[in-house]
Amino acid sequence: MPRLSLVVPVYNVQGYLVECLESVLGQDFRDFEIVAVDDCSPDGSGALLDEYAARDERIRVIHLSENVGLGRARNAALEEARGDYVLFLDSDDTLAPGSLAAIAERLTAAGDPDVLIYDYVRTYWNGETRPNQKALLLKEAGPGVFSLAERPQLLSLLQIVCNKAYRRDFIAQEGLTFPPGYYEDALWTFRSLITAERIAVLDRVCLLYRQRREGGNILSTVSRKHFDIFEQYRRVFEFLDTRADAERWRAPIFRKMVDHYLAILERPGRLPRDARAEFFHRAAADYRARTPAGFQKPAGSRGKKYALLERDAYAGLVGAKAVVKLRVKAGGYARTTLGRTRRTALSLDYRHQLRLPLDENLAVFSAFGGRGVTCNPAAIATEVARLAPHIRRVWAVRPDAVDQVPEGVDFVRVGSREYWAALARATYLVNNVNFPDAVVRRPGQIHVQTHRGTPLKSMGLDRRQYPASANIDFAAMLQRCDRWDFSIVANHFSSAVWQRAYPCSYTSLATGYPRNDVLLNSTAEDVREARRALGVAEDATVFLYMPTHREYQRGVAPRLDLEKLAGRLGPDAVLLVRAHPDDHPAKTPAGSPSEGRIIDVSGHLAVERLYLAADCLVTDYSSAMFDYANLDRPIVIYADDWETYSVVRGTYFDVLTQAPGAVATTEEELADVLGSGAWRGERAALARDRFRRRFCDFDDGRAAERVVRHIFLKEDLADLPPVVPLDERTPAPAPGPSRDAPALTPTTMR
Repeated sequence: MPRLSLVVPVYNVQGYLVECLESVLGQDFRDFEIVAVDDCSPDGSGALLDEYAARDERIRVIHLSENVGLGRARNAALEEARGDYVLFLDSDDTLAPGSLAAIAERLTAAGDPDVLIYDYVRTYWNGETRPNQKALLLKEAGPGVFSLAERPQLLSLLQIVCNKAYRRDFIAQEGLTFPPGYYEDALWTFRSLITAERIAVLDRVCLLYRQRREGGNILSTVSRKHFDIFEQYRRVFEFLDTRADAERWRAPIFRKMVDHYLAILERPGRLPRDARAEFFHRAAADYRARTPAGFQKPAGSRGKKYALLERDAYAGLVGAKAVVKLRVKAGGYARTTLGRTRRTALSLDYRHQLRLPLDENLAVFSAFGGRGVTCNPAAIATEVARLAPHIRRVWAVRPDAVDQVPEGVDFVRVGSREYWAALARATYLVNNVNFPDAVVRRPGQIHVQTHRGTPLKSMGLDRRQYPASANIDFAAMLQRCDRWDFSIVANHFSSAVWQRAYPCSYTSLATGYPRNDVLLNSTAEDVREARRALGVAEDATVFLYMPTHREYQRGVAPRLDLEKLAGRLGPDAVLLVRAHPDDHPAKTPAGSPSEGRIIDVSGHLAVERLYLAADCLVTDYSSAMFDYANLDRPIVIYADDWETYSVVRGTYFDVLTQAPGAVATTEEELADVLGSGAWRGERAALARDRFRRRFCDFDDGRAAERVVRHIFLKEDLADLPPVVPLDERTPAPAPGPSRDAPALTPTTMR
């Protein structure tokens, strides 16, 4: 029997779950168990729990067949808990180092109390931490154990269950369970504290209470479910009515109830606009029905709000808020009048267009800031033309890229009047980066973020701790991401990263990457045509070299001596060199012995066609490796600056030990790998198989179809084509002659 049981309910938290579990498993106190409940989570959380349970016998996982909500998920875990004490830990929160040892020591010193209350701090997405404002109540002066009647001020603490340890026998004795619905902590907390005969405190921060920015905490979700609070307090007062000392607790619980109601009314992002008046009237009814005899309202503005509830004066509450808003608006108007007079005609026209109706049949597509018709947006646009031809497709293209727009494709020049009009009127906005800050997300518009690849390098908020990100305005970045309605993902790994890196209220769509459909659907003739378009012989062995950008470098320094490498590999090898969009590749001088065997393909927008033409991908930290893995062809990692890059930019895993194939860290090693045939050897194939099973979750050739049918045709997710299992997929065939060719014979390096 362990000393402590940690109950961890899990739902849609794959981006935070690892940090939560590691914060427990890394404790210096070892006598505990984790009872984790997969509340029918739609993401990869359940599989992640199973992986951890397979590695550590202290973790037990319960998989529920249907989603039952936080309270009842905790109840399921309580039935399985075996520890002397039960601690509740939400799966996006973490424990501070040394917490379990401190808790266990205090429990023993206090003679095993019914309840132990410990401290917490709130942690925020921007790195800020805020201490518990009532922390002084946890000072251990006075008796080591006491009842709530001896220290009633503890009721003013935040009433959550995750900052307390409960003796399991006490839970069973009192029959404590969580009710269904939102705000399930209220009944449990009040019942446990009032009935506990022996309470102790621990003046130590043990819980790091994560305040998720958006889209994570159900209490920050706009919903009528917030009306559940009335049922929870009905249960609380029914409990009080059963106790002989009910009158002692009626006034303080009443204050907690009223403050709780007012908090829901006043905090944005909880109640739907058309439900606010109804909620107020329900709160007012509870106020009048439960006002204790002789109750004294608090002083100041808080007391005025109590009085409005007492009179059921919703108009008074609205009027008071309107006065405050008017004052703020008047001050802002005075400050910005001068700026308004300087607005350009373009900006004024955009504001005018925003007042016109949305065009339900207009979609605007953009990729890489308008660099051309490419990437996931292009694949989606093509499928829209097939499945939803009534949707007009317009591309936003930079003026310097207009000549690359395919014939017959409608486009507007970025920055033009037509561009801003399209952004204002379109119902669908599809991009693989963010639209400009000035773009207003209108009600009814649907913003689709396709991303540019699976992340190896740190992204979004995860970049805050790395030197290469010193100049990023993360608040502005998240404001742009707030416009997303959908985030397209190719694998569970990406979904977990985006959830943490971009904590906004979008829906993650596990469809696969549309641009990768061609890698599963292409024929042998498509592969031959991809080679012919590049001028590459069918019998050549083609290496596609795709390095990523280095933020820590000024200018662009070639990482490889391409001439030397081409000479080493001999006349049958061709190097396709595709530089990162922010870089420029080294040019092969005219008349060079390697002319025709080193080809700059940086200008080719359709990178998928380059994948089809290549026998092998050579890259470093580029997301290209994840896409190319769908072809089940060799990949070589050339990481000559891993120690620097991993520290300056940061990565999500060690690419040297978890590579999709052979690894080289010097030019000499790379030449040996490519020249000896190790790039397509058995060890490389095994590494590639492990990589594919980890990252090629959803790319089965029907990603674009799923996106279009769900977003543009409004079909339910359940009606979309199911993802084909990895072992049943058939990637595009490898270039025929080179597939079975013998290993290249290295020549002498000169």
